[in-house]
Amino acid sequence: MDDLFKILIIDDEEVVLDSCTMILEGGNYDVATASNGELGVELAQDFQPGLIFVDLKMPGISGFEVIERINAIDPSIVVIVITGYATVSSAVDAMKRGAYDFLPKPFTPDEFRLITQRGVEKRTLVLETQALRREKEALREQFAAIVSHELRSPLGAIQQNLFALTIDLAEKLTDDQKNRLDRMKVRIDDLLKIISTWLRAISGDISQIRDSFKPTDLNTVILKAVESLQIQATRKDIEIITNIIESMNPVNGDEVTLTEAMVNLIGNAVKYSRGGSKVEVQAQQEGDKIVISVIDSGVGIAREDLPYLFDSFTIGKTGTAGERSSGIGLSVTKRIIEAHDGILTVESEPGKGSIFRITLPVTQADLI
Repeated sequence: MDDLFKILIIDDEEVVLDSCTMILEGGNYDVATASNGELGVELAQDFQPGLIFVDLKMPGISGFEVIERINAIDPSIVVIVITGYATVSSAVDAMKRGAYDFLPKPFTPDEFRLITQRGVEKRTLVLETQALRREKEALREQFAAIVSHELRSPLGAIQQNLFALTIDLAEKLTDDQKNRLDRMKVRIDDLLKIISTWLRAISGDISQIRDSFKPTDLNTVILKAVESLQIQATRKDIEIITNIIESMNPVNGDEVTLTEAMVNLIGNAVKYSRGGSKVEVQAQQEGDKIVISVIDSGVGIAREDLPYLFDSFTIGKTGTAGERSSGIGLSVTKRIIEAHDGILTVESEPGKGSIFRITLPVTQADLI
């Protein structure tokens, strides 16, 4: 019995209960029935069905109220309405209250079997989706723990040792050595800030970066990002071209996280481009907005992957040989841009490349 799919039928007509039960006999189902809404709701709690058929018009509580109560008990239960006074308005109302489908009386055995199968398939999809969400959340928590303990802690220790080393060797270091140590400390500090941004993005609390917002020059942000990726681009024989309007207004933002967002986008363009090709970064002001475009002629993104591209831990099917992705870069980038009241969009076609476009509002003072 445990392997049978549980179905509950709620209807005040005994003939309907009997006929529906008979239609499903011989199938992989465990069927229970209830002659009114109150009994049906109680039975739903004890029986725990995956699929419920409910009549809209019954003595006592109506089918509409039954639907609402069932959703409160378990929103993953699939509810299908059966009624003898089917109208478009009642069907729409039932759907709004959480019903999955609608079957008017009278119906044939084949119609009932077909809609039952659809309900079973829907329930299976709902449970699979819930399982994937739980798996994704577990992965998110695991990643947060790794980032926090395996990356942030060692970097923090390195940073503290650099500070101590700089003090201990203050009188022995040349100016060039001091400059190198200073650059190392700055880079480590940037890495720690990026890690903190990742953790905030994973926890959904990335909006806290607003606390550090100040007028920020996007020319500087873009050039820093390009500079950090030059070695990677050179190794792949890819040229990064910048086409930036210099006289742009600043944006109210955080330079470190905006640079990280640009590194993610330009880095992806380099990663998924073929050797010998070019990646172009354009930036221009359009009224009170600045639009930044990262354009490549690489492998592109499959159409079915586009709706999920900015989800955490989502990795598309399209890629170049040997390239790997963590599945969080674009998710973090999107959250960073949204925290800056901006928009991140993508246009792509497999085999022809991609265009990632950032739109950010400029500071209102002294608009060009």
